[in-house]
Amino acid sequence: MTQLPVFRPRLRRFRVATLSPTLPRPTLAAHKVLGAANVRVLLETFASYSLHRSLLLLRRPLTVLLLAGAAALGSCTTVRQGEVGVKRTLGRLDERVVLSGPKAFNPFLSTIIKVPVTTQNLEIRSSLPSREGLSVASDISILYRVKADQVPGILQTTGLGYENILILPVFRSAAADVCARYFAKDMHSAERAVIEKAILAQMNEVLTARGFEIENVLLKNIALPAGLAKAIEDKLESEQEALRMEFLKQRETRDAERRVIEAEGQKRIAVVRAQGEQEANIIQARGKAEAMRIEAEAVRLTNQLLNRDLTPAVLKYKSIEAFRELSKSPNSKTIITGGGSGTPILNTLTQ
Repeated sequence: MTQLPVFRPRLRRFRVATLSPTLPRPTLAAHKVLGAANVRVLLETFASYSLHRSLLLLRRPLTVLLLAGAAALGSCTTVRQGEVGVKRTLGRLDERVVLSGPKAFNPFLSTIIKVPVTTQNLEIRSSLPSREGLSVASDISILYRVKADQVPGILQTTGLGYENILILPVFRSAAADVCARYFAKDMHSAERAVIEKAILAQMNEVLTARGFEIENVLLKNIALPAGLAKAIEDKLESEQEALRMEFLKQRETRDAERRVIEAEGQKRIAVVRAQGEQEANIIQARGKAEAMRIEAEAVRLTNQLLNRDLTPAVLKYKSIEAFRELSKSPNSKTIITGGGSGTPILNTLTQ
């Protein structure tokens, strides 16, 4: 094989280490074709040229500013509202928390770990045991919050995977303990709120000291076993039918009471009407009797006046006056007189 001339550039500053089998495949291939000496010279040339280009770039102000800006951006971060940060320097966590706002740090030695401290919703699908040994599937929402002042301790003891490492195991233990006291049908009734509160209290007993606050536990979309669900549906239908019959019974009772009340009202109206008619008749009869009494009294008074005023002398005078008027008539007359001073009887014959 022909030996290539050795070329040593003037910009060379570093020598390349001796070739070894650990070099990349293209370098090994060049080693076989060109020889070890020539390959070494080429590598030294490329290394020297790259270093020279880097030194030339550093002499430009714009390049320096860009590099400085990139370094500055890499050393800043922003802790958002609802988050706290913990600085980690060379693998060691700071005990103080970093509050919201822009923060600067050394990107080569430090980093800032951000942890949300607002309410988080952890949703899972789980099977809950019941008192009779059945398995009830349910969607569960765990609303929890990380205490800001205890974030460094949480990262130190648990890390960022605290949901799977701590919260979920505690929930499964509390749910199994609480749900085993209740029947499956209770989880689908008003007892569900009691179960949720019991699980919540038991979780807080464990997690409060670890820096977590469980705000609520919600059981949703509860799926009972098929047989139990059918039995509950049948029971509910029976209860609904019983309630419907009770409603019909109450309605009939109310209708009957209404009819009785209406009949009583009609009866009272008839009684009042009859009493009114009777009282009206009585008043009318009393009026007639009073009129007759007044008329009789008038007749009596008239007779009294006549008896007092018609003396024998007056009667004789009236009789003479009647004879006088009678004598003026052209008709024939018959006068019958009795003995004594009695009143004569007149009989007038018309011609």
